[in-house]
Amino acid sequence: MNPAPSVIIFTTLSGMGFGLLFWLGLGLPAPTGWVAFGFFFVAYALAVGGLMASALHLGRPERALKAFTQWRSSWLSREAIAAVVTLTLGGIFALTAIFGTPLAPLGWLVSLGCAGTIWTTSMIYTQLRSVPRWHHWTTPAVFLTLAGGGGALLANQGLAALVLLAAAAVLQGIAWFTGDRRFARSGTTLGTATGLGERGEVRAFLPPHSGSNYLLKEFVYVVGRRHVMYLRIIGMSLAFVLPLAILAFGLTHVTAVVAILAHLLGVLCLRWLFFAQAEHVVGLYYGARRTA
Repeated sequence: MNPAPSVIIFTTLSGMGFGLLFWLGLGLPAPTGWVAFGFFFVAYALAVGGLMASALHLGRPERALKAFTQWRSSWLSREAIAAVVTLTLGGIFALTAIFGTPLAPLGWLVSLGCAGTIWTTSMIYTQLRSVPRWHHWTTPAVFLTLAGGGGALLANQGLAALVLLAAAAVLQGIAWFTGDRRFARSGTTLGTATGLGERGEVRAFLPPHSGSNYLLKEFVYVVGRRHVMYLRIIGMSLAFVLPLAILAFGLTHVTAVVAILAHLLGVLCLRWLFFAQAEHVVGLYYGARRTA
């Protein structure tokens, strides 16, 4: 798939933003006054900034409001509704924390909404049978643990961050190990797509067309194996190894900033790989996918 910068920024920033809001909703921490304002400002800057970045990927951004009308069939629509409801409730909860006493039951609803929003985001990709690498339980698991771990880092919840980031690292490894084989094991080939597989090996005599098109731009992207290996090492090191090492030795003001920045850069790298390595079955028609 095309690793569009807008979608990479969206999934990275919104995940950390809703992750931080999740912990604030649980009262971990439970700041008040100007300290609460600072925490909620960071959470909303990340979450809203990510959502705004996602609109840049729309062909007609001015029609973004229509995304809210297809909730019966579209995970994108469900995500939009979940995000707006969660951010609205979170805003009310933030006001109670800044100007008075936080309302714990409202905070629990906000945390539930954050988890639901992240899950609906992940399901946009998990539901796609045409992308076998994504169509697996590890996709929502990685999204949820990454958001929770990144949010815990921002919320200064050291133990939670340690557990969740370690779990995310393991899940990411499983996603890669199984995902590298999933396209071939899906059984989808040019023969099954054309119905000619029983006659023998099916190969395209000529490309479907001589020029580029929307399908090639959005769904056919091939990244070299050598680059994948290097980027996986960089992503794992920054997103997990360095923050986990810092957490193991204890957070200070300086090391916390280093851990957060390293994790953010690492997740950006992992998200780039998430999209760049996603093999859409339409690539079979262009000779851009191997099935064995």
